Amino acid sequence: MTGYQPPFTITPLIINQVVAVGELLGRWAAQAEQSSPLLRKENRIRTIQASLAIEHNSLSTEQVTAVMEGKRVLAPAKDIQEVRNAILAYEQLAGWCSHNKNDLFTAHSLLMNGLVDSPGHLRAGDVGIYREKQLIHMAPPASQLNRLLSELLHWLQHTDIHPLVASCVFHYEFEFIHPFADGNGRMGRLWQTLILSEWRAELAWLPVETLIHNQQQEYYRVLGECDRVSDCSAFISFMLDKLHEALAEGLAGKAFAYDKLSEEMSEEMSEEMSEEMSEEMSEENRAKLSKTAQNILGLLADKPMLTIAQLATELAISSRTIERHLKVLQDNQKIMRIGATKNGRWRVV
Repeated sequence: MTGYQPPFTITPLIINQVVAVGELLGRWAAQAEQSSPLLRKENRIRTIQASLAIEHNSLSTEQVTAVMEGKRVLAPAKDIQEVRNAILAYEQLAGWCSHNKNDLFTAHSLLMNGLVDSPGHLRAGDVGIYREKQLIHMAPPASQLNRLLSELLHWLQHTDIHPLVASCVFHYEFEFIHPFADGNGRMGRLWQTLILSEWRAELAWLPVETLIHNQQQEYYRVLGECDRVSDCSAFISFMLDKLHEALAEGLAGKAFAYDKLSEEMSEEMSEEMSEEMSEEMSEENRAKLSKTAQNILGLLADKPMLTIAQLATELAISSRTIERHLKVLQDNQKIMRIGATKNGRWRVV
């Protein structure tokens, strides 16, 4: 085995990001001990839906939930199979070892069962990765795959680099090697989660994939930029930023603090609550607003570009609560959405 060393540099920015993530992890771990199976299930659903959506899977979080519960879903058979496979793979996560090649092949076999001809086997031919008909990455030749993957796993097993950084390096290097004919993206994200969960078990339930999905073009841009400069430092920084955002969003939303309440409240009750809020506002001619709604209006008046996640962080409440209040405010013509969901802005009426 050679002394393989992936190309990256530990920059001052990366050091600061590791420290910042570590600070949030302390709070996340303390609250994770109180989390219930329901919250873990919800985060796992978000993870699976977002990771597959990056690969153009059409199922929503509601449909992924239905598949997980064994209900019938009207969607393309391939998309449903992808979700079923991902559910099985994430259920097996805790039993795998991140530097074990056989476990890696087993995971790919589960993820891609019924979707490719030879799941769990290295690709036999050479491949290029295209975006909009443009070649953005020519993967190493098939004849080199076994050696490259073995070297990467050996490095992962023996490196003394911080696990936060090592997981990002592995993710990038795995995508660069592109060892399988298909499924490399979802495998890279799954394996980074495994590496992180081996270090801190509570990270198995952190839905980082949702944030990657929301910034998918930037995800691919950074991968391409690292390819061009033969250095994955920028990707490390990008992924650490997503980890920090995911932790901040979870903590700001008080997901764990409100977990017991989430178990007791069904979706039907949530809808009834929204209707009651709307009726109350209508009866009073919308003269009075809840304190939360007033705070949202105040923030949007000053910063109309704020996202749901940013509002949740500012107000220290869950994103779901923000969404519910925004809907009520829109229904009662207190705010309007101008432009697209992603790049638009709010207007206070």
